[in-house]
Amino acid sequence: MMEEKQTREFENGSMTGVVWQCDGIRIGHSISKFTTLTSFASASQTDVVRMHFGIRGNYSFHYKQLNRTFDLIGGHHNIMYSRDFDMVVSNKTLELETFGIQFPKDLFIGFTENSSDALKKFGEDVMLGKSAILADEWGTIDSSIQQVIQQILHCKYAADLKNLFLLSKSIELLVLCADAVSHSKTGTNIFIKNATDKEKIIAVRDLINERVHCPPNLTEIAQLVGLNEYKLKRGFKETFNNTIFGYLTDQRLNLAKRYLLDTQHTAAEIASQLGYATPQHFNNAFKKKFGITPYLVRKNP
Repeated sequence: MMEEKQTREFENGSMTGVVWQCDGIRIGHSISKFTTLTSFASASQTDVVRMHFGIRGNYSFHYKQLNRTFDLIGGHHNIMYSRDFDMVVSNKTLELETFGIQFPKDLFIGFTENSSDALKKFGEDVMLGKSAILADEWGTIDSSIQQVIQQILHCKYAADLKNLFLLSKSIELLVLCADAVSHSKTGTNIFIKNATDKEKIIAVRDLINERVHCPPNLTEIAQLVGLNEYKLKRGFKETFNNTIFGYLTDQRLNLAKRYLLDTQHTAAEIASQLGYATPQHFNNAFKKKFGITPYLVRKNP
């Protein structure tokens, strides 16, 4: 297992990131900050399957091998393949956060040959060396996908254990990504039909993430993003397959689990930090989600 920190300065900004290599799989996370809206080219000659996650920020990119342009708002994912990879990216916000996993062709085909119809069809294109994308409709990064990405970014294991952990999480993300994209194929957007409303719903998600410790109420959220409460609630559920309260609860408890593993704070202190009325309320919610108590998480990480 190899880990490499990366930094890069370019004409209109800079990028910081980290790359992990395990069993031929390449995992990368980067944050790019720009001083202006601009366009830049990116290319690679590696013959791999790429799983891409846009975590924060809006951008478009033209993918030469597919001869297609994608206009994307933060919180999306898809799986792509081409023998070479050439694209031109145009950022629409001054900060972009992305995450990606590259699978060697043979390894990816081995993982997917007995999977869903969509993945098998995609895998057949990969075997033929045909440029392909898993789905025209990009999937949404829901709380389950977000949790796995955060587990990778905050992994505390080392050496062989870290290699095994990253391998298992890569496969888990592949399953979650394929499942989410398959749902996006069959779903119909009833409440969120344009880019402006999609940006507002993404802003709601980001607001919740920023204020997990002291979340705003529904009325405050609606006023902040400029949506009525009816459209807010239904648009959020349509986009993230979860209610606003359900998403907040997931984020709180995922953060609590990380605090239990990474800090010395007691369960009662963590419960208070995350806004739970009592330690017992926190204990019950935690056990309902993870099947074990906070005490056992710390005892058996």
